[in-house]
Amino acid sequence: MYNYNMMGVVHKNIKYLDLFAGAGGLSEGFVREGYEPIAHVEISEAACYTLKTRAGFHYLRKVNNLQPYIDYLSGKISRDAFYGFIPQSILDSVVCKEINEDNLAFIFDKIDSLKEQSSVDLIIGGPPCQAYSLVGRARDPNGMLNDKRNYLFLFYVKFLEKYQPKYFVFENVLGLLSAKDEKGHRYLDMMTDAFNKAGYKIDFKVMNARDYGVLQNRKRIIIVGKRTNDDNFHFQWPEYIRTDAQVNAIFSDLPTIFAGEGNIHYCELLDNPHQWLIESGVRSLPGIPVTYYCSRTHKKQDLEIYKIAVQKWNESHERLKYSDLPDYLKTHKNQDSFLDRFKVVAADEDASQTVVAHIAKDGHYYIHLIELKRPNIKLTVKQIQQIAEYVEFIQKKCPQSVDKVKGYLISDNMTYEPGAEIVREALESKDIFVKSYSDLLAEARLYNKELYNHYKKIEAMKKENNQG
Repeated sequence: MYNYNMMGVVHKNIKYLDLFAGAGGLSEGFVREGYEPIAHVEISEAACYTLKTRAGFHYLRKVNNLQPYIDYLSGKISRDAFYGFIPQSILDSVVCKEINEDNLAFIFDKIDSLKEQSSVDLIIGGPPCQAYSLVGRARDPNGMLNDKRNYLFLFYVKFLEKYQPKYFVFENVLGLLSAKDEKGHRYLDMMTDAFNKAGYKIDFKVMNARDYGVLQNRKRIIIVGKRTNDDNFHFQWPEYIRTDAQVNAIFSDLPTIFAGEGNIHYCELLDNPHQWLIESGVRSLPGIPVTYYCSRTHKKQDLEIYKIAVQKWNESHERLKYSDLPDYLKTHKNQDSFLDRFKVVAADEDASQTVVAHIAKDGHYYIHLIELKRPNIKLTVKQIQQIAEYVEFIQKKCPQSVDKVKGYLISDNMTYEPGAEIVREALESKDIFVKSYSDLLAEARLYNKELYNHYKKIEAMKKENNQG
């Protein structure tokens, strides 16, 4: 497990690049162990804001001045004001560009200016997983065969060829083991060949986060490459980290809330948190505000199903099958597969089920197990963070009613909220109508029908008033 007091000691001065960085989850682990990022390269503007804010946190922690970070999370200062405390060179280390042929020269120039005379010791990252994932292939009409993301690993290789790090770490979903192109060639074999031609031998392993102290079942394939001619390269994989903690430890310092309760700002924590929260680093720094501890409202029918699912687990440790519900509660057309779509996050299990990126669509799969005297809820943003063993780094405000911050809470082992800035700015404005309604409605229509209908009503009222 990780302790912040160890940071900067074990692997000091080892410099790395993070490609396809997402909001920086993979990078966070390396920073905690003392590695020094030269640059993060990421296409998503929202994720880049989180990367900058997290980089700012690490800088302020090192100079022993976390107060600006605390003030920002507490809503006392703006993001721009917070960034004013961070050296520009640190903010500039986040390169918000798509990795493609057109941008490659620019990205290389940017990295060269950032690293100055330093060498790149390590490259980490993994291209977007949708093209390789089993779910992505099943949902796409063409099985992702013509998706350009299938070949983003070739750009990864170009970074290896230019900077020639001693090692690289490539992370992706298990579907990479079986994903093939239209000619039947396995992408993993293509990658291995490309890495070999670039001068790297690889070793890979399927790893589960639960085997390393995280209270979540989360399997990923990890590829480690070394610049060597040794065909017998074998990486020394870390030993398992065992913990006696159960899932209930994750929420041990969070007060009980119910559907529609909580808020996105400061949350008062309970005393005496479970030791796992301290040992894992989730609560290693006292005084950091806990934010986004709020639950959306739920339909009466869903709450009734949640209650049945919880009772079934409490009484017999059995999962609810959709086909076993009373007929008046069955509204889904598909009643033959995915029968566990309403699933409790069981407090007495050693690990929760895997938390997915598209949780807004699959929120019923994460029912919070709380006392039955009040309606049960889906997991909140904060609870999802702690399942994934993340510290406090959701950086931008978003209205409580947005469905799980648009559903992109966990990507590359990190949380972020693409598009939420538009909503935040609209709500913080004195006159909501001065902002772009087309953008606001587009986001709401895609990710929250209730919010979309609400804004449409406001818009109709505005038009009616103007006509009057």
